[in-house]
Amino acid sequence: MTFQEQILQGIPDNLPPVKPYNPDINHAPKRKAILSPEEEKLALQNALRYFEPKHHETLLPEFKEELKTYGRIYMYRFRPEYEIYARPIDAYPAKTKQAAAIMLMIQNNLDHAVAQHPHELITYGGNGGVFSNWAQYRLTMKYLAEMTEEQTLVMYSGHPMGLFPSHNNAPRVVVTNGMMIPNYSKPDDWEKYNALGVTQYGQMTAGSYMYIGPQGIVHGTTITVLNGFRKINKSPKGHLFVTSGLGGMSGAQPKAGNIAGCVTVCAEVNPKITQVRLDQGWIDEKITDLDALVKRVKTAKGNKEVVSIAYLGNIVDVWEKFDEENIHIDLGSDQTSLHNPWAGGYYPVNMSFEEANNLMASNPELFKEKVQETLRRHAKAINKHTAKGTYFFDYGNAFLLESSRAGANVLSDHPSHGREFKYPSYVQDIMGPMCFDYGFGPFRWVCASGNPEDLAKTDAIACQVLEAIMKEAPEEIKQQMADNIQWIKGAQENNLVVGSQARILYADSEGRIKIAQAFNEAIAAGKIGPVILGRDHHDVSGTDSPYRETSNIYDGSRFTADMAIHNVIGDSFRGATWVSIHNGGGVGWGEVINGGFGMIIDGSKEAETRLKSMLFWDVNNGISRRSWARNDEAIFAIKRAMEAEPNLKVTIPNKVDDALMDSL
Repeated sequence: MTFQEQILQGIPDNLPPVKPYNPDINHAPKRKAILSPEEEKLALQNALRYFEPKHHETLLPEFKEELKTYGRIYMYRFRPEYEIYARPIDAYPAKTKQAAAIMLMIQNNLDHAVAQHPHELITYGGNGGVFSNWAQYRLTMKYLAEMTEEQTLVMYSGHPMGLFPSHNNAPRVVVTNGMMIPNYSKPDDWEKYNALGVTQYGQMTAGSYMYIGPQGIVHGTTITVLNGFRKINKSPKGHLFVTSGLGGMSGAQPKAGNIAGCVTVCAEVNPKITQVRLDQGWIDEKITDLDALVKRVKTAKGNKEVVSIAYLGNIVDVWEKFDEENIHIDLGSDQTSLHNPWAGGYYPVNMSFEEANNLMASNPELFKEKVQETLRRHAKAINKHTAKGTYFFDYGNAFLLESSRAGANVLSDHPSHGREFKYPSYVQDIMGPMCFDYGFGPFRWVCASGNPEDLAKTDAIACQVLEAIMKEAPEEIKQQMADNIQWIKGAQENNLVVGSQARILYADSEGRIKIAQAFNEAIAAGKIGPVILGRDHHDVSGTDSPYRETSNIYDGSRFTADMAIHNVIGDSFRGATWVSIHNGGGVGWGEVINGGFGMIIDGSKEAETRLKSMLFWDVNNGISRRSWARNDEAIFAIKRAMEAEPNLKVTIPNKVDDALMDSL
């Protein structure tokens, strides 16, 4: 069968042969056994409902063994025969380009070069799934192939509920992931209901089909590192950035360190993903011995090299060793998947990767104790370095939150509302006031033709647009504009593409709209093929996350999720091709609500109307919320937006004199 025929087949009438487990692929760790015997039966019934009764007798023992062996039913037998990657948009059997664009992005998320655990349909973060099983993938792709522009596909946490009648201006797909009743949103609830096959953790851009590989966060990390050095009044040259995590998005850290121009040490315990990052060129060197690491870092600092070094081992050993050797760390952070601390997101010290994975499955309570013990050691070592002048920031992975829950010494001696910890979230001190409050966030596009020449042309178009905007930009945002122009000019030489021909660029609503308009004009003129627009959920308006995206909201509303919900509702009727809303993300299940979108532009007048309406709302919804929280930068930005758009009228907060409050 051809690729197109296999897509149109969906779930096959005849069972495909059993596929052997491939040990060369980076697989998800075994999930802990959490279901009762009755719940195990329910999980099996839930899995079998995708298949005709004539196959149940064959599949039942197979799925039972998967549940026992892996803690989940992935339906490995139904993995497609064809290679999964982002094909040119015309390669997909679809009745509408909108559906084909979504198929392209789904396959990009599951590309072996992109996905963390591709056979388990997990894109990044240890548990960020596109689907829960291969039947869901097959059925979704079939529905998309059959879809017309008078239908909308409804996705319930990876499950394609079906095609429903709608209309041309409606989203083609509406996605929800993990939208639990609030009292059922603890970590073990995810383990249980995911094992039952009734919900999934879509992470942020995994379950919304908008992940573009580590590039997706390289730019944000580069901005963070650059501004981190600016905060401590140091040039990156010859100075040291220490962090951890090379899986999924955290693989962006060493590349960002290179672009910023510093010495980067990034620890990782997983040998497979470390080798992948080395082979992909995301790290320059791999070291497995601490003494050799110390020697290499001293040389790199002394020579003011720009180099990224992966240490294959536990980050706690690095912090402790550098303290003993008196190696000064200028910037410190962590990007292990601590939103998922008990299922492979963070590993105990003094234990091999294999030993830890075995303990995780065989004795989850002891594994949890070992993780929390390691977190206490980790924080203790960091505290020693910060006492020597290291600037440490939480990189939004729940490091400080989980460390505090483990009893580590990370709480502030003088807490205030929103500043509970010794160290700031990077959003509080860097990304929030410098980017999000002004409306700058991670705008993305994918060249649907798959042609690298199209990507080069879009880079040039975006650069021209930004340079023109910068000439008239107010002083308050010229640094952001300059950083982004520098970034896009170096995008090609930094070899950032993994998977689809994609690019990310921090831009405000003016920049996003003008860049998208310029793309649409180029498409209409036949200079480039169709373009898929999107963004990271980690943005101005997409995510309500009290310890990350909205951590610089100090009016008490950082624990509310109105912004993310309104964002998705507003995007859906302003022209998005697909929208998504998720429980859980980079900081954990139950800790965040985040929304995203995708939009294909094809050179038409209709596309121009949609992009103007949707992109303006998508950004200014968030600025208005940040303005109402009394953030000065956001007040400036929303007033500027109202001057540009007479139909925008936003309530501006009145400031209260501090002296009056002090008199209480």
